[in-house]
Amino acid sequence: MLTKRIIACLDVRDGRVVKGVQFVDIIDAGDPAELAVRHAAAGADEIVLLDITATHEGRGTLIDTVQRTARQLFVPFTVGGGIRTADDAAAVFDAGADKVSINSAAISHPELIDFIGRSFGAQAVVVAIDARRNPAASDPIGEAEVYVSGGRKPTGLKVAEWAREAEMRGAGEILLTSMGADGTRAGFDCELTARVSEAVQIPVIASGGAGTAQHFVDVFQHGKADAALAASIFHFGVSDARALKEELQRAGVPVRLPC
Repeated sequence: MLTKRIIACLDVRDGRVVKGVQFVDIIDAGDPAELAVRHAAAGADEIVLLDITATHEGRGTLIDTVQRTARQLFVPFTVGGGIRTADDAAAVFDAGADKVSINSAAISHPELIDFIGRSFGAQAVVVAIDARRNPAASDPIGEAEVYVSGGRKPTGLKVAEWAREAEMRGAGEILLTSMGADGTRAGFDCELTARVSEAVQIPVIASGGAGTAQHFVDVFQHGKADAALAASIFHFGVSDARALKEELQRAGVPVRLPC
């Protein structure tokens, strides 16, 4: 059985790691390079850095922040935010990233997924999906909608359908964030995660809502996620990856324990 991955997320604004609740109420969490090293040393399998205002502000990724973080890491490093072209992706790879995460640009120009996959390999392309359930629909999960621009703009696209197209175009992974659960520490949206996991053959990373070890157990067992991402519980000392993995192992979830 494949091991499940624990990923620490760094949401970066103006060169600092921040965290909010449902994409608002933002507070400072620290320096990205320092936090990345701390989380990796504690047992995180991967680090994701998301420049959360780059797209909204119409600028590129903060390359100096990526470089400063990458040079201290020894685990896979994914970077997203402000990557709109193949040249943007190349610059992020040159700065030390192992993978790029694309969101709004993948919606506007789906061919970008194909191009990055052909140029750098499917394993290097993560398509991020910010998803919100549609409470007015008869099937709120099936009708869940994709949002862009940091969760500010609805696209009209259904989440599972867009995930399937991203896979068809060459994405290596889906990073699925439940906007309703984000930052609440009330648990992942297991139903939505399971729907997307069943729709594609590539790995799905669950994001949004992590608060306890049981939430991770639930999203791996019931949400069928291949990996789970968290920010708040790591940044603010609620848990670390080593302690979390020990609890997951006791619950029967296959994980790689740090040495």
